[in-house]
Amino acid sequence: MINDSVVDIQSSPDWRNLPVNRVGIRGLRHPMIFEDFTPSRGLTRQSVVARFDMLVDLPKEVKGTHMSRFVELLNEDETVLSVATVPHWLETMVTRLNAKYGFLQVNFPYFVKKLAPVSQAPSLMDYDVSIRGILENDEYHTFVTVVVPVTSLCPCSKEIADYGAHNQRSHVTLTVRATPTLSLMEIIQLIESKASCELFGILKRADEKVVTERAYDNPKFVEDMVRDVATSIEQLESVLGYKISSENFESIHNHSAFAEIDRLWVTQEVKAKSAIEKIAKEYASLA
Repeated sequence: MINDSVVDIQSSPDWRNLPVNRVGIRGLRHPMIFEDFTPSRGLTRQSVVARFDMLVDLPKEVKGTHMSRFVELLNEDETVLSVATVPHWLETMVTRLNAKYGFLQVNFPYFVKKLAPVSQAPSLMDYDVSIRGILENDEYHTFVTVVVPVTSLCPCSKEIADYGAHNQRSHVTLTVRATPTLSLMEIIQLIESKASCELFGILKRADEKVVTERAYDNPKFVEDMVRDVATSIEQLESVLGYKISSENFESIHNHSAFAEIDRLWVTQEVKAKSAIEKIAKEYASLA
């Protein structure tokens, strides 16, 4: 039974006349179910342990926020999150905390079952995922970040060497400003298709031969990688803006090679204008 006579200190007035931009909890680990949808696989649900950051604003006249309410939101029902439901989570959070600004960030590992190219040996690949939602000035923004490990093979090394070429494992990091229809699986598969070769948890000898030769036949600089991914990402209606980077952990140097394209805040109008210009050029070429 709750004792209503206990003094509520955090709701008392504050005399310093300073609003707090962001206040809440960080680093709370909690189980959840992540939902994703692709036309080929339909709706998939995966149980993960996620790390939650949940923040709101605090008016200048109030001493403190109600920290326990953030945790209560996660424990009231089974926690289910998807890209599409981020605005709902933000709306619920700011309503419960009597706030106008809301920030939600959820970090978790996402696992995909993959089959080796020849032996078809099954294994799980893990990808680091971060979903971030912001409610500010009555506008919702949803960001999805995924780190995809791939293989890259150096075109220069292949060109100048009498045999062989150096390759390395690379991390491709993509952040998109997403619409509710974004598919995480689609994004992962798109990135892997642009690498020299994708990675697998298990490879038998015949598989290793295939992936080694596949990488050799498909050399990529970091510049090639980010440009190839960006070209395909720009065609997705579910992406409003993006930032794509590739870091090669070089096998012949003690440093990394890095490249990045940042179009995270490209507007729908710019994308629409580009699409119109592309159609106009195609029409002109047929005339």
